Amino acid sequence: MFAPVENASGLPTNEIRNRSELNYAIDMADKRRVAIIVGASSGIGEALARELHKQGWSLGLLARRVDRLSAIARDLGDRASVGYVDVSTDDCIHRFHTMVEALGGVDLVIISAGNGHLNPEHELHLDHETTAVNISGFIAIAQAAFRHFQQQGHGHLAAITSVAALRGSADGTVYSATKAFQSVYLDGLRESARQKKLPLTVTELQTGFVDTAMMKTQTPLSPLVRHLLVSDATNTAKQMIRAISRKKKHTYITKRYAMIALLLKLLPRPGK
Repeated sequence: MFAPVENASGLPTNEIRNRSELNYAIDMADKRRVAIIVGASSGIGEALARELHKQGWSLGLLARRVDRLSAIARDLGDRASVGYVDVSTDDCIHRFHTMVEALGGVDLVIISAGNGHLNPEHELHLDHETTAVNISGFIAIAQAAFRHFQQQGHGHLAAITSVAALRGSADGTVYSATKAFQSVYLDGLRESARQKKLPLTVTELQTGFVDTAMMKTQTPLSPLVRHLLVSDATNTAKQMIRAISRKKKHTYITKRYAMIALLLKLLPRPGK
């Protein structure tokens, strides 16, 4: 069994049997499957951890709140290891590789870590916080995963973006811009893998409103809008795992956001 610990070094590994409990289970085919989730301490990242664990995956959970990760690992029982990482710091790549080595390799890396502020007054320190996580940290983890998969000869990188990438926002200018960056960056990594003839999959998980602490709106949503557009973290995670299992390049979460995305693209550019 994997033991929950407060850092990623010296963790044991074991073989895993196929114990899928979901209708859309990923076919493990008697193979050991290991996933690392960066940003797993709450919200979508935590929900992904719980759903993947139900399917028999072994997990490496990384985030800043190690106490919260340890509580999740204890709740899951076995096959869950935890480690500290702050993707906005220079040592995040080292900490990621430490977890990979402790797990004996990794098949799937999901980038769930993110930051965003409603910042209508464009306060620079808030924008720096957002870019440190959503751009610098995102690049660091994505490249570390890509290089590991390239050396390993296989792997799957999935990252959570947002439909906020599709249109500039007066209240979240930098958040929307960073999500647009992530979307294009993932396209570039996917094309790089194709040109290099690498057996790697890159999946963009583009979400709308998800009922987590990250969901911020300038005004409260009406009950009707919440019913139509807001998904809970568990349902979101299940849809993401479906897309990952099908090795999709891109998916909207939930699917109704595909139509919303089309409408957003047809609207005139913001401003006068």
